Amino acid sequence: MTRIYHDRDADLKVLKGKKIAVLGYGSQGRAQALCLRDSGMDVVVGLRKGGKSWDAAKKDGVKVAEIPDAVKGADVVMMLLPDEAQEDVYKKQVLPNLKEGCALDFAHGFTVVYGQVKPPKNVDVIMVAPKSPGKREREVYLEGFGVPALFAVEQDHTGRARETVLAIAKGIGSTRAGVIETTFHEEVTSDLFGEQAVLCGGVTALILAGFETLVKRGYQPELAYFECLHELKLIVDLIQAGGLGHMWKNVSNTAEFGGLTQRDYIVTDETKKAMEKMLDKILSGEFSKEWIADWKQGLKKMRELEKVESERQIEVVGNEIRSLFEMKKA
Repeated sequence: MTRIYHDRDADLKVLKGKKIAVLGYGSQGRAQALCLRDSGMDVVVGLRKGGKSWDAAKKDGVKVAEIPDAVKGADVVMMLLPDEAQEDVYKKQVLPNLKEGCALDFAHGFTVVYGQVKPPKNVDVIMVAPKSPGKREREVYLEGFGVPALFAVEQDHTGRARETVLAIAKGIGSTRAGVIETTFHEEVTSDLFGEQAVLCGGVTALILAGFETLVKRGYQPELAYFECLHELKLIVDLIQAGGLGHMWKNVSNTAEFGGLTQRDYIVTDETKKAMEKMLDKILSGEFSKEWIADWKQGLKKMRELEKVESERQIEVVGNEIRSLFEMKKA
């Protein structure tokens, strides 16, 4: 059975007196920097001087420095920049300033696994991957708890990488909830698959297909929106609260019978084969090459797809319906 690590398995003293450089102040950067600071750590945020994030970090009361200065002398360097931005920043500003024996920490294994970031042999390479967006991570920490996380040791140069990574997990509150050990490869490939096949790609494709099927058969678009998109949150909340069984117990018997007996029309053997192909693209590195190539071309393909998505009927109808709820709030 998978072991879950808690507060008793980690020691914050490992980080006491150490300089921790958090690079980036987006979703994870802000949350982890503030949580570590509030846990008594010496945190400096590395950013581009004069940008919005620089001002935001200063407003939050954390120490701020340009990235090379933040990295110099740091005992822990946390790469919390977006995946697509890490390679250039790492090569030009991080690598030349890394202290021998420091810990290079990531929240996602993408750039290491796919070779955009190649750490030197004389540092520890670790990962703490909270299973939550940064905003919620910070909220839960302030409530006195934490969000679950994964952790991994990719390279243990000092022999202390494991105690360092667990201390970071404790510093952001995650060991209060529980952390699970993984590898960089397992974390990134499962994460990409989950996003593409289920959480982002799969769910949106299913919503669109359901909406378009009803509208094609003559149903009002507004009704189709409620049935196929709006009510989804209610179901997901039930699943998140207690699993699939909890959800089935809390919907009608008609919904349960219909769902259990008819769902195989949607997820067929062909669907599962397609998921296998998606996973193969991730494992081979083909997807990562496509993504990085589009990033280097100014996100041309992604912007085109965003435009198509924004112009879909479901989005137009959705904007109108959501405005009704906003009117009620006002």
